[in-house]
Amino acid sequence: MLDLPVEKVIIIGSGCAGLTAAIYAARANLSPLVLEGRQPGGQLSTTTLVENFPGFPDGIDGPQLIMNMHAQAEKFGARFSYGEVTEFDPSNKYIRIKVDDDEWLETQALIIASGASARYLNLDNEEKLIGHGLTSCATCDGAFYKNVPVAVVGGGDSAAEESLFLTRFASKVYLIHRRDQLRASKIMADRVLANKKIDPIWNTVVTKYIPDEKGEMRAIMLRNVKTGEERELEVACVFVAIGHDPNTKAYRGKLETDPEGYLISRHLVESKHPGVFIAGDVSDRVYKQAITAAGTGCAAAIEAERYLSDLEN
Repeated sequence: MLDLPVEKVIIIGSGCAGLTAAIYAARANLSPLVLEGRQPGGQLSTTTLVENFPGFPDGIDGPQLIMNMHAQAEKFGARFSYGEVTEFDPSNKYIRIKVDDDEWLETQALIIASGASARYLNLDNEEKLIGHGLTSCATCDGAFYKNVPVAVVGGGDSAAEESLFLTRFASKVYLIHRRDQLRASKIMADRVLANKKIDPIWNTVVTKYIPDEKGEMRAIMLRNVKTGEERELEVACVFVAIGHDPNTKAYRGKLETDPEGYLISRHLVESKHPGVFIAGDVSDRVYKQAITAAGTGCAAAIEAERYLSDLEN
């Protein structure tokens, strides 16, 4: 291994959590190194108009918001590098991470803001349609689909919550589930089935997305898993609610995780290991919003700065 200098702070991830941490750490003269990961900008980079981030009454494009935060962090001295963390070793004097199965880096403090990846259906045109009538966040995008039919895919509590939320905007919400009853808790299932704007479609899977000539979602192809019957359903947007996978593979067995792999934090952002802090969707199973991610990114950077100050005293 090359004798590389020890960093003061490394931030893993460049979504709202990581970039907010970078802004705060850079303003504290810590010159943080930000590893941008396999999806620079995080999930927000795949959205279009963001209307619920404070300070933008007319909304702002997700990629533009990320670019603004990136520039702001750079202005104060944050450094950026592409790379994905593949190994994590907290057992030495300094925290060590391996990037792209190639280079080990050492740091006094580490902020893990590697986010979570929404599960999708792995159908054709999926990546092109994300942000154009395909999404995994009703809270983020539901208001764009007023008085038009939409579909939710899933059968758990998340799908139930998304469906109920979307009834505030959509003319009709089709809830598509591969089984003949919801997996959601009884209270959530009862609410869904009692809502006249929600139309459950049982024993059914989505087999194809059908975009219009502008590349926006126009319809989906459905297949009944029992009869094999196929039909086309016109919808303006598909909300996939089959869960998220936290990007925590490198830390499992070394930091505390819940059964689904989300990192467990104490006092909002602290991990069990001194000098390792957690921010954003990598530990957030509930809210998954840009503003909550930014808040924990701020907190993680402040705690990292305090930790480093204590080391010097």
